[in-house]
Order: sequence, then structure tokens, then C-alpha cells
Amino acid sequence: MTVLVTGGAGYIGSHAVKRLHQQGYRTVVYDSLIYGHREAVRSSDCIEGTLHDTARLRDVLRGYAVTDVLHFAAFAYVGESVQDPLKYYDNNVMGTLSLLQAMRDVGVRHLIFSSTCAVYGVPQGPVLTEEHPLNPINPYGESKWFVERMLQASAVAHGLRWISLRYFNAAGADPEGELGESHDPETHLIPLVLDVAQGHRADVAIFGTDYDTPDGTCIRDYIHVTDLADAHILALQALDTDHAQAAYNLGTGTGYSVREVIETAARVTGCTIATREAPRRAGDPPCLVASAEKAHAALGWRPRYPDLETIIATAWRWACQHPHGHA
Repeated sequence: MTVLVTGGAGYIGSHAVKRLHQQGYRTVVYDSLIYGHREAVRSSDCIEGTLHDTARLRDVLRGYAVTDVLHFAAFAYVGESVQDPLKYYDNNVMGTLSLLQAMRDVGVRHLIFSSTCAVYGVPQGPVLTEEHPLNPINPYGESKWFVERMLQASAVAHGLRWISLRYFNAAGADPEGELGESHDPETHLIPLVLDVAQGHRADVAIFGTDYDTPDGTCIRDYIHVTDLADAHILALQALDTDHAQAAYNLGTGTGYSVREVIETAARVTGCTIATREAPRRAGDPPCLVASAEKAHAALGWRPRYPDLETIIATAWRWACQHPHGHA
């Protein structure tokens, strides 16, 4: 099997490429390198290109005899999507349309899609299952929801075999220390907190302290990035089974508030984490916690690194060894 990994130079994509190689897959990475890092691609050809270039995608699919696609490439800043929604619809939706057209033209019919819990919007209960109504409250979540609908239609019209993996909050770093989270700008809570611990920033902002949660701050389900990578391999293996043509949540089932993350990071690092309170961010639901029972049952997936302290410890090790990220 040869797997095309769009966005494979990014945070989650690069971890997936590493796990694919460990499992014996041949891979080729296709990345715009707007946010990705060529340095993160250690064992795969890396082709720089945009998703909108359908002709080039066709050439890559043919030239490498690609059999399967892992589609990570997307813009993923919730706040930015609220401020510049057309950028997200153009890149995430129209870019995926171009990819699906190229796959259709070449005859590649296997795709794993990197989706998000943002497709659900504001939860109607304490834990989100895949049966929860899809009602995204920001353009980023809407763009992923649109793509899931495109996959369903492509399956009917063109025989596409697909699985959508709805991540909750990806976090942590490669336990072997080769890969980690390196964004510019950085908006994810854990690396921002660790930046404070390292003295790279004065404090970390807590966006909203008046949510209807026990301590007033947002609650999120943090899932280790290597566990996400493992799920993609299991999903590839399920594409020709009855478990395809479906979406699966990926999370631990345990939520942690912003304050709890900061307190845990202080214990792991042994550093004082200065904070400041800031207004809520547009598009942020108060609580997002996964039920991943469907992925457990159908894909055989279970997180190997489910506790927050371990997740933060791997991120801290990476941050100490790579103080400037992949630069």
C-alpha cells in the first residue's frame, strides 16, 4: 500500500507518517508548508503543493501509485475562522473538493478524513456521541461538516470508501522525542502554558472565566497525538469492512478545565505558571468531552496515553529538547 498524506508535515500528520512507516506502509507527503515543517518529514518524500492544484494532485496519485489517502491538510484556527470565514471555506472545503476530483479521476477510492468535534457545536449533554446533532458554531467546524457531506455523496456517486475521525483536543508529543507541536502562531493551550514555564512568554491567557463549568473555565478532552496516529492506521485497515462509511469520535472520555491543565502543567514542570483573565473567544463551546465507544468497538482503538499528566510530560520533554520547535 502507498498512502498519500496531505498535511503530512503538520503536527498530527507528521506523527501519523511516522507510525505508518513503523507499520510498513509506503508514504508520500503533500503539504503547502504554510504551517507544516519539512523538518518534521523524516522518512517520506515531501511534495510542496496546494490542494487547489487538481492536476498536480492527479500526477502525484498516479506517479506514486497511491492506494489510500490520509487527509489532514486544513486551516484549523477557530478564532481566525470566525474573523475570515471565506479563507476556511476556500481552503478546507474547496481544497478537499479538488482532492476528491483528483482521486475520482485517477481511481483512488480510499480516504481517511481528519475531522473535528467542532462539527457538534454546543453539546446537549455531558458527553458527545456520534449521534449528537451536527450544529457547528464556527466556520472551521462548518468546513469540516461540509466535507463529511461531500464524502457521503462521493461514496454514492463514485464508490468512495471513507472514514471520518472526529478529534477532540490533540495534545502531547512523540514519546521518542522526534516530533512535537510547533505552530506559528501558537493557539493551543498546552504549548502556550509550557512556553510560560520555559520563560518564552510572561503569562497564559484564560479566555473566559464565567462559563457554566465547575471553575468557570472551558473543559476539553485532551487526546495524545500518537493515539490519534494509531487510530488512522486502524481506520485504514477498516476501509474495506462494514465499519467504513462512518464517523468516529477520538477522545479519552475525560474532560479537564483550563485551570486544571495549568495546574497539571505546573506539577509536571515544577514551574509557576502565570495567568491572566481575558474575555471569551468567539466560537468556543463551554465543554467538549468525547464518547469514543464506537471507535473502541468498531476499530479496536483505545488510547495508550489517556491521562493528562502523561500527555503534558511528553509535550514538556519535546519543548525542553526543541526550544524553538521544528525551526
